[in-house]
Amino acid sequence: MMKVFHAGYDIISTPDIHRGRKNADFGQGFYLSDSYEFSSRWVRQKNGMDIIVNMYELDEEDLVIKRFDRDREWFSYVFSNRRAMPDSFEGTDMIIGPIANDTIYNTMGMITSGYLSDDEAVELLCVGPLYRQIVLKTQNAADHLKFISYEKLSGDSIELNSKILRDEEEKYLKLFAEAMQRFL
Repeated sequence: MMKVFHAGYDIISTPDIHRGRKNADFGQGFYLSDSYEFSSRWVRQKNGMDIIVNMYELDEEDLVIKRFDRDREWFSYVFSNRRAMPDSFEGTDMIIGPIANDTIYNTMGMITSGYLSDDEAVELLCVGPLYRQIVLKTQNAADHLKFISYEKLSGDSIELNSKILRDEEEKYLKLFAEAMQRFL
């Protein structure tokens, strides 16, 4: 049993695997994280909206699971999904792997323009902190997810999370700029 989290603006006791974007890192599905801290920082504050962290237990037994590390296979899969190509892991119940950093669209543009090699792109996408995402791709996987509870984040928590996120982004941008200098 794994404890997992999904943050957003709604209480989601029954996830819909068809609701998400098809061009997300791991394609369409219901996205989770095994990190409460990361999940609570992932959602941007909107006026008049509460930030809700949904908590679940996930039974991985009997699921077909693909696990990725930050490597070329992961990069190729994310790159393909971000371009809405056919899912090469169709039929896989659940995918677990790193979250691509926020520069993926810029990095993809630099690859297609010939500015970066695939290896350089992988290096850029590996800059910054490593957070894992878990996506439930099939109804079978969603059926293995048990809603436990939810928490509405307080204003103090949201403010602290915003500060942590700003600090992480500042460190990330510095590391990204240093990596780019190596390619010039």
